[in-house]
Amino acid sequence: MYSADQQRSLYELSKKLLSNTALSENEFAQRVEDLQQVLRFHEWKYYVQNDPLVSDFEYDQLYKQLEALEAEHPELITPDSPTQRVGKDLTGNFNQVPHLTAMLSLDNSYDADDLNDFDEQVKKLCKLEKDTDIAYCVEPKYDGGTIALVYENDRLVRAATRGNGAVGDDITNNIRTLRSVPLQAGFSKSGIYKVELRGEALIRKDIFERINKARQEAGEQVFANPRNAATGGLRMKDPKETSERGLEAFLYQLGYAVDADGKNIIENFHSHDESIHLLEKLGFKTPLAKTAAHQHLPATKTCTNIREVIDFCTQWQDYRDEYPYELDGMVVKVNDILLQERCGFTSHHPRWAIAFKFKARQATTKMRDVEFQVGKTGAVTPVAKLEPVHLAGVVVQNVSLHNEEFIRAKDLRIGDHVLVERAGDVIPYIVKSLPELRDGSEVPVEYPKHCPVCKSLLVKPEEEAVWRCENAECEAQVLQRMIFHTSKHAMDIEGMGESTIERFYKLGWLHSIADMYRLDYEVIAKLEGFGRKSADNLQAAIEKAKQNPIYRLLHSLSIHHLGQKGSKLIAAEVEHVLDLKDWDLEKYQTIKDVGPVLAKNVFFFFQNEHNIELLQTMEQCGVNLRQTEADKRPDAPTEGPLLGRSILFTGTLSQMTREEAEKRAVAAGASLASGVSKHLGILVVGEKAGSKLKKAQALETVEIWSEQEFLDRIEGDASPSQ
Repeated sequence: MYSADQQRSLYELSKKLLSNTALSENEFAQRVEDLQQVLRFHEWKYYVQNDPLVSDFEYDQLYKQLEALEAEHPELITPDSPTQRVGKDLTGNFNQVPHLTAMLSLDNSYDADDLNDFDEQVKKLCKLEKDTDIAYCVEPKYDGGTIALVYENDRLVRAATRGNGAVGDDITNNIRTLRSVPLQAGFSKSGIYKVELRGEALIRKDIFERINKARQEAGEQVFANPRNAATGGLRMKDPKETSERGLEAFLYQLGYAVDADGKNIIENFHSHDESIHLLEKLGFKTPLAKTAAHQHLPATKTCTNIREVIDFCTQWQDYRDEYPYELDGMVVKVNDILLQERCGFTSHHPRWAIAFKFKARQATTKMRDVEFQVGKTGAVTPVAKLEPVHLAGVVVQNVSLHNEEFIRAKDLRIGDHVLVERAGDVIPYIVKSLPELRDGSEVPVEYPKHCPVCKSLLVKPEEEAVWRCENAECEAQVLQRMIFHTSKHAMDIEGMGESTIERFYKLGWLHSIADMYRLDYEVIAKLEGFGRKSADNLQAAIEKAKQNPIYRLLHSLSIHHLGQKGSKLIAAEVEHVLDLKDWDLEKYQTIKDVGPVLAKNVFFFFQNEHNIELLQTMEQCGVNLRQTEADKRPDAPTEGPLLGRSILFTGTLSQMTREEAEKRAVAAGASLASGVSKHLGILVVGEKAGSKLKKAQALETVEIWSEQEFLDRIEGDASPSQ
C-alpha cells in the first residue's frame, strides 16, 4: 500500500508535526491535510502490518493536534478524516460481523489537570454543582487486543475484534480456545437474554518473554511487545495456534444487554462496578481478578471523587511494572449509570469515560553511532548513541547493544531508525530496527579487532558471546575495576563514587585498588569541592571498609563469574584469603555449587603473581584478609520442609525481595546455590527468567517452581500448586 519512499517521507513528516509549531492563518488547511495523511498511514502500520512506527503516545499527540484544529476550523473537516470514525478495519482474513453497539475509543488524559478538566466537564453535562463529588470507577487500561463477546441464552455465540468500531472480524473459533472465556454463563439469572461484553485479550509478561525467546532461537521475527503478540494471536487461521499463544481475556464492560423481549436492561444496573461484579460472579476474568502483585495495590477502585482518582492513577503509574500484564494507563469511568446516560457520547468516545495514559515507554529515534566500551573483566560492549528521546520520564540517548550477535540478530545499522523501549527494569533497550525507513545511507556496525583503549588484540572465548581485551593493565579495565570495587555490593565505600574515582585517577593518585587505602586526606581536603568534612567522611568510610568480611573483598576483585554467592561459599572455606594461592583446581570443585567455570576463573586469578602482590599490599594498608564471623558457614538446620535441598532464585519476584526469599529458603532448611549445575535441586522462577531457566530445563534434573509454589512448600502445603 505504501512504498518504502512513502513510508520514510510520512515518518519524517510525523516527527515534524510532533513539534506542533505555531501556525499562521493560511497554514491551517495544509496542517490538517498533513495530519490526516500521517494518521491514516500509522493506522495502516498498526492495524494491518502489526508493525507500528510511532509509539501510542506519539500517535495520541498527532490525533489530539488534528482534533483541536478541526474543532477550531470545522470547515476543514472531511468525511474521511481519522477523527470522523472510530478506527479503520483493513484486514480481510475473517468474516465481518456487526457489533450490537458501537465500540468507541476513549479520550485521553496525561496529568492531573486533564483529569480535573474531565471532572468539570462531567459536572456540566450532568448539571451538577462544582463542589459535587462524583464517584468514578478506575480500572487498568490493558495493552492488548480489544474484543467483543456476544452471549445469547447463556451461551457464547460470537466473538469479534474491535475492527472499525461498528464491524469487526469474527474470531469466535479462536476465542473458544481461551480457557479464561466461559462457553456458558448464567446471564439469564439476572434477566439477561442477549449481551455483548467488551474486553481485552492479553499475554502475560513472562509468557511473552518465553514466546519471543523461542521465536528468536527458531530464527523467526520477534514481537515488538505483548500487544502485537496478542493481536496476532487473535487472528491466527488455525485455532490451535491461538491456543498455543497463551492468551487470556479480561472483560470489563457491558456494552449491550436486553431481556427476552428485546428490552434494554443496562439501566437495571445502578453502577458500573455492579456490572463488573456480576461478570466476576459469572466466572469471567475481570479487572477485579487477584494476582500475587495485588498485595500492594488493587487493580480496580471505586473512588468517591476526582482527587482519589488522581492519587490512584499516580500510584499505578509507579507500580505498573510489577503487574503481570502490560498496561498503558488507567480507565476512569463515571460509576453511576444514570449519570453516564446524561453525559452521552461523541462520535468518537463516551463523554463519561477517559483514559489516563502512563508516560511513554516506547518511542522511535535514530541510531547515530555505536561506541565500544571496555568493562572491568575486559568485555567489549557496543553502546548505541541515539538521538535523545523521552521515555517514561527520562531522556534516553545511550543504549547497550550487548554483543555482536545481538547486533546481527536485529540487523542494526548506524543511521537506522529504531524502536526503543524502557521496561520494568528501567534499562532501555532497542526492540528492533525499522528497515522500511532506510534511504541507503545506513552503515553496518563493524566490530573492532583491537581494544578501543589499549589497542591489544581482542579475543572471543569459544563458550562466550563477547569479545574481550585480555590485557589486565588496560586503562579502561583498571578504572572499571576500581569503580566496581567501591560499589554497594562490593566494598561499599560511601563517597568514593565513579566521578571521584575518575578524578583521582586523572590526578595520578590511583593506579590500582590498593591505592584507595593509602590516600592523602590532607591533600584531598584542599581539593575544590571537598573540604575538611568531606575528606574526613571519606577517610571514615574507607577505614570502615577495611574491616569488611572477606566475602565482600573476594567479590570486589572483579574475578569473572564470581558473584556474591560464590564469594560467600569460598570465604567460608578459608581462614585467610591468600590461602587460595595454594589451592589446586580440584579443591575449588569440592565446594558444593561451585562449578568448573567459576573454579577455573578463581584458580587462575590466585595463580597470578601480580594479583597476590596486590592483595599483600592491601593487607599492609590495613585491609582485612582474615575470615570473620560473617564469613563462616551458619550451622546447618536440622529440620524444615526443604531440608537438604539446594535452591536458586532467578527472575523478578513479585511477593518478596530476592534477599527475603533466600532467608526464608534457608530457614526452611535449604542451602543456597550460586548457579545452575547438576547439584542444584530447585530453581524458583520469577518474571523475566533468562538463561538459568533454560539451562535448568536442559538438565532435566532440576525441579522448577514458581514463586507461589515455593511459598506453598515452605508454608506447609503438601505439594506445589498446579
